[in-house]
Order: sequence, then C-alpha cells, then structure tokens
Amino acid sequence: MNICVIGTGYVGLITGTCLAEMGNDVICVDNDLEKIAKLKKGITPLYEPGLEEIIINNVEEKRLEFTDDLAYAVEKSTACFIAVGTPSKDDGGCDLTYVLSVASDIGKAMKDYKIIVDKSTVPVGTHKLVENEIKKHYSGDFDVVSNPEFLKQGAAVDDFLKPDRVVIGANSQKAVDVMRDIYSPFVRTGAPIIIMDTASAEMTKYAANAFLATKISFANEMSNICEKVGANADLVRIGMSTDKRIGNQFLFHGLGYGGSCFPKDVQALIKMANDFDMEANILKSVHEVNIKQRTIFINKILDRYNNNISGKTFAVWGLSFKPRTNDMREAPSITIINELIKRGAKVRAFDPKAFDEARKIFKDKIYYAKNSYDALENTDALLLLTEWNEFRRPNFDKIKSMLKDKIIFDGRNQYENSRMIGRGIEYICMGCDN
Repeated sequence: MNICVIGTGYVGLITGTCLAEMGNDVICVDNDLEKIAKLKKGITPLYEPGLEEIIINNVEEKRLEFTDDLAYAVEKSTACFIAVGTPSKDDGGCDLTYVLSVASDIGKAMKDYKIIVDKSTVPVGTHKLVENEIKKHYSGDFDVVSNPEFLKQGAAVDDFLKPDRVVIGANSQKAVDVMRDIYSPFVRTGAPIIIMDTASAEMTKYAANAFLATKISFANEMSNICEKVGANADLVRIGMSTDKRIGNQFLFHGLGYGGSCFPKDVQALIKMANDFDMEANILKSVHEVNIKQRTIFINKILDRYNNNISGKTFAVWGLSFKPRTNDMREAPSITIINELIKRGAKVRAFDPKAFDEARKIFKDKIYYAKNSYDALENTDALLLLTEWNEFRRPNFDKIKSMLKDKIIFDGRNQYENSRMIGRGIEYICMGCDN
C-alpha cells in the first residue's frame, strides 16, 4: 500500500520505517531539511535499537522515501498518518497547532479519497477538529481514523513489529477495512486488532499511559513508606508483583517516570477532566508523587553532606530518562544536576547515548566523560540515575579507589546494600532506611 507519514520525530520515524519493513511504499515527510538530508543517508536523529538498520535497508530497497514535499506525499498515498508533535501548553493541555496545520495542508493537497490517520497522541475530539480543518479545503470523500501508538522507548521497533494489540478508531467500514489491511502483517501471531469509535480510541491511549504512570507512582509511594517503617521495598514489590492480578511491570521504585509521554499525557488527562468540571484526583497525586521523587533523592544527598555540597564533585552515570534511548525529555537527571550545580557542586557525567541531547540542556555546565570511569576522576561520590546495562556490574573495587568519600547514591536501586558494605562502600538508595 502507498502510505505517507507526516512528521519524522520519534513516533513518525518508527511508524514509517516499520510500515515500509512490511513491504509498503512509505513516504516520510518533514519540514526540517537538515533532518531529511541526514535520513536519506541513513543517519537517524534518535537512538532506538534496530531502527537505523531498518531505515538503511528500506531506503536501499526503495520502499522508504524522505521528503519535505507534503503535497507530493499526499497525492501518492492512500493513507496519510499524522505523527507531529503535540507539546504541552502552560495549563497542561495538549497543543494541537501542528496537528491542525498538517490537516489543513493535507486538505489543500487532496484530490481523491484518503484515510487520515491520527497517530499523534491527541485529546478526545481531535478527530472532529482534523475533519473540519480538511473540509475547509476539500469537499470530497475521506475518513479520519484514530490509531494510537503504544511504543516503549528502547523497544519501540519490536513493539511496532510485534504489538500486543492494535487499536483502530474509525466511523466507517471502508476505513476499517483499509486499516486492517495495513496492520494484518503485524498480528499474524494472534494479537488483536481492536475496532472502536474514534473518540474511544483517542481516550484509550491516555488511559493506558495514565494507568502505567499510576503504577510507577504507587510503587514509589510504597517505597517511601517502606523506608520509614523499616520494610524492604524490593521484597514488598516481589510479594506484590507475583500476584497475577497485579503483575510485575512498572512497579520498580526509583526516581519516577520521565520521557515525552507519561508526564505530558497525565497532565493532559487532568486538563481534559477539568474542562468537563471533573477533578482527576488520582492523576493529580500520580503527578505530585512523581515530581517528589526527585526531591527525595536530592535531599538524601544533602542530608549526607549536612546540607552543604558546595565544592563537591559528583560523578553521574546516566542522563537519558531511561536506558536504550537518547531521549532526555523530562529526565530526572535534569532536575537533579541543575540542583547540584545551583548549590555549588560540579558534575562529571557519562551516558552511552544521550550526550548530544545533554549538551543542548547543560551546555558547558558539566563535564562530559569519555566513559563511566572517566566520570569518576577526582569525584566525591557517584550518582546512578539511569539503569543502563553497563552500569549493573561495574568494577566496584575500582569505583571505591576513585571516589574520595566512597559513597554511591543509587536512584535506581541497582545494587545490594550488603555487597556494598562488604566492599567498604557507603550505599544510599531509594526506599531504603539509610
């Protein structure tokens, strides 16, 4: 099938590439000429395992094309996926400026029937706004479909190629049939294609993300209580998660969630509820607990140093909001490092993939280490902020020899306190009575 994907950000690039991988002819559109030029050469603006290889392969096979010409892409395509950014507004609501601008441009370019697919995360009712925008420029037949993405950063390619489910919100059988055809190669193992109305599909995305964010904040609140009463948060987690009704995913305590989805979607859902004179009390607490986790971690550092870290130098392992991605949007590391610098401390940081993004945020305020051990040079203590695999079993004797104060502040609870004590390292983590 001929498909265009408008927007080559995280969602758009994964979507277009994976659709091409299944044999479709896909045109990815973006108005960033520098990005388009790089993508044509197989240079990706984001790190996602497996993505670059698939892009290069499909460009070589001429199934995947990159352009800034939206009208050309729309004319060539049966289905047009909108995958542009939907940033948060000051009130927490979702800014649809880019979505509606693209809808307008699609309407101007349309000459025959198309299916317009909202792939971006958008509030309930956006399908109507997109439809109305297109109708300003095109009077023929078309359908607007909601097809939310459920991609985990760090595993997004696998998530798209082997989805748990595909949600399609459509109000016409014609659109449903086309969308089933597009996704049938991805669900051959039996994953369901769930058909619903468009508004319900839009809501499903928010509900799913808000629930996962709730699990994380619940785990963090339980860990904080465990710390006060003397219970072991890790053992409590295991005791809970082995209950099949609860499950073991998204129950790890630590610094809270970050990234482009959970923070934005929780806030947007709170705003949606407020717009209908409702109070989203649970979601407000989810957000507050998440923000609080970073403060709790900072306070652990300050308490250990009697509220004075001026002149101290800290090694930081991990800058991205989670491993296997270079994404630093809403990353806990930003809040923590900025607070350390504000209080007169210096930072030597290492991350396997996020340095380009980090330089945009911190510029020359921190030292960008060549490797994890270079980050430890002439430092007082180590802060573990992202649980990259290479940080799981480091050389602790080497760490101890390089740290002046022999302290590890672990925001991700990667190590065992007893092992650290045995090695002569002071270990301060989340959910532990330190």
